[in-house]
Amino acid sequence: MKKIDGFSRRSFLKKSLRAAAVAGFPTILPSTVFGRMAPSNRINIGAIGVGRISRGHDLPGIWRYADARIIAVCDLDSNRIEEAKTLINGVYSKNTGKPYDGVTGYRNYHDLLANKDIDAVVVSTPDHQHALIAVAAVRAGKDVYLQKPASLTIAEGRHLSDAVKASGRILQIGSQQRSTVQFHYAAELVRNGRIGDLKHVEIGLPGDPSGPDAAPMPVPANLNYDAWLGSTPEVYYTEMRVHPQTGFDRPGWLRCEQFGAGMITGWGAHHVDSAHWGMNTEYTGPVEIWGSAEFPTHGLWNVHGKFLTHARYANGVTMDISGDFPNGIKFYGTKGWIFVSRGDEKVTESDPAAKLKDQTALASSDPKIITSAIGPDEIRLYVSKDQHRNWLDCIKTRQTPISPVEAGHRACSTCLLHHIAMKANRRLHWDPERERFQNDDAANALLSRPMRAPRLIFSTTCAPAGTSTTFSHILEPFVSRKSTKCCPAVNLSVITLRGETAALRSPSTNSVPA
Repeated sequence: MKKIDGFSRRSFLKKSLRAAAVAGFPTILPSTVFGRMAPSNRINIGAIGVGRISRGHDLPGIWRYADARIIAVCDLDSNRIEEAKTLINGVYSKNTGKPYDGVTGYRNYHDLLANKDIDAVVVSTPDHQHALIAVAAVRAGKDVYLQKPASLTIAEGRHLSDAVKASGRILQIGSQQRSTVQFHYAAELVRNGRIGDLKHVEIGLPGDPSGPDAAPMPVPANLNYDAWLGSTPEVYYTEMRVHPQTGFDRPGWLRCEQFGAGMITGWGAHHVDSAHWGMNTEYTGPVEIWGSAEFPTHGLWNVHGKFLTHARYANGVTMDISGDFPNGIKFYGTKGWIFVSRGDEKVTESDPAAKLKDQTALASSDPKIITSAIGPDEIRLYVSKDQHRNWLDCIKTRQTPISPVEAGHRACSTCLLHHIAMKANRRLHWDPERERFQNDDAANALLSRPMRAPRLIFSTTCAPAGTSTTFSHILEPFVSRKSTKCCPAVNLSVITLRGETAALRSPSTNSVPA
C-alpha cells in the first residue's frame, strides 16, 4: 500500500474522518466523494503462496475485479515474491495506464497478517500449510479464500472449521466447480429426481506418476526451506521435492505423501464436493469405507498409484473412486444416469456456458434428462457465476459463501477416509458425527500426523469418567505457552524449542496431535 507521509491511505482516511467528526462535519461520506472504487470501498487482499496455482488461477481471479486490490504477497521463496510483485504491479499499471508499485512483499505470513490495511487473504500454498495458515488468518481477523484441499489431515480440518466458526470470518474453499454451470445443473437434476432414486456414484480421477530417487541438493539462498517444511518432518532438500527454481511447472511436492495425499485429495476434493452436492450429503460423510491401492516401492514421489476405493453412506447410496474411471462424476439412479466433468476446461480458462452442450462435460442416459428445466417449486441450489467473485461479495454482505469451510472439510475428510482405506486393507466403519472410526484404534491413529515444532496444531481427546471432550490448541511461532491445562486423565509433556513452549504427544497418553 502506498504511504502518505508515514501513514497508509486507509489510515489517513480514518484520521481525516475522525478530525471531521471533532469539527462537527458528518463522518459518513458518500462514495461519490471518492468514486465507486475508492480505497474506503475496496477490499485489500494479501496473497500467501504465489506459485503455479496462484499465478494461473487465484491472482487473476482477484485482479479482474475493480473492487479488490492485491496489495501484498508472501512466499518462502524470495524470487517468487519479486516475480509476483512484478506480475501484479504490471497488471495494475496496464489497467490504469500509469506506473504502479503498490505491492508489498513478505517472507513471513505472520507479518502480512499483522498488516491492518489487509482485509482478506488468498492462501495458495502447498497442502500441508493450508489449515495452519487459514487458522492464523481468521484469528487475525482476515477473511480467507483457501485453496483446496482444506487440510492435510482430518483432525486439522475439524480444527480449521471450528476456528472459522468461532471467528465469524468468511472462508471460501477453492472448490470452483460449484461456480461452474454444468456441475450446478447436474446436482440440481439429481436432487430433483431426474434419474429417479440415487443409488450409486462413480468418481474418476487423473493419476500421478512415481519418480526416481533424488540426491540431496544445497538449499537455495532464496528459499526458507525449514519454514517451507512447516510442521512436517525434517528431510533433505532436493528440487524435485519442492518446486522448480525456474518457471512454474507442476511442483514435486504434489507427489510426496509428506505434503499431501496425492490425487485422492488433489482432484478428489473437487469431485467429492460436487458429488456430495448432488447427493445432499455436504455436511456428513460415509459410514463404511474399503478399498486398495498400489504405492511406489522406491523413489522420491510416493503418493498412491492405481487404486479403487468404495464407500457406503447412511442412506444406502454407495460411492466408488478410481483412476480407471473417466475423469468426472457419474450419478446412477433407478431411472438413468448423469455424467458431469470439466470437459476440456482448465482452471485458468473458463467458458462454462458452452459446457451444457459438451457431451464430455455433461451427458445422460436419456438426452431429455439434461434438457429439462428446474421448476420454480423444485430444489434450487446456491448460484454463483464465479468462485472468487462470490467470495468478494460475501466479504461485503457477510453471507455464507458457496463453498463454506464445513462443506470443504467434509469433502476433504471423505477423500482422506478413502486414502486411509487404501492402506488399511479392511472395511472401516466411520461415525461422521463424532468423526472417529468405530472400535479401531489403528485407523483412528491415522486421523492426524505427528507435527514438528514450532508450528503445531493439536487436538487432545480426553475421556475422564466415561465422557469425551476435545481440547484444541494452536501454537504459533513466537508465542510462548507457559502451561497447558487439560483434564486430569491426560498427561501432556511440555518442552521448549527455539525459545517457545510446545505441548507434544506423550507416549503414555491418548493425546492425538492434529
